[in-house]
Amino acid sequence: MGVKRINMGHYMATSEERKHMQWCINNGIKISPFAHSTYEWYIDIEINGKKNRSPYLYKKVQIWEEIFKFYKYYYNKYGKNTI
Repeated sequence: MGVKRINMGHYMATSEERKHMQWCINNGIKISPFAHSTYEWYIDIEINGKKNRSPYLYKKVQIWEEIFKFYKYYYNKYGKNTI
């Protein structure tokens, strides 16, 4: 029996999106996929130790687009003027 591969799709973040992600990680905001199945994921958001899970399920590629939207949201909300 082989190992079943999980395909979350490919997404190339822009340099701006990577900046948002790095700022969030450096400031205690962690955003990650949480598997519901091998083809659907929730998004977990942890801010200073408090974790929340999105009520929505996302498919491959879409999961990464949404994660980077959350990074941008939190960067704009908390960090935009700190860099």
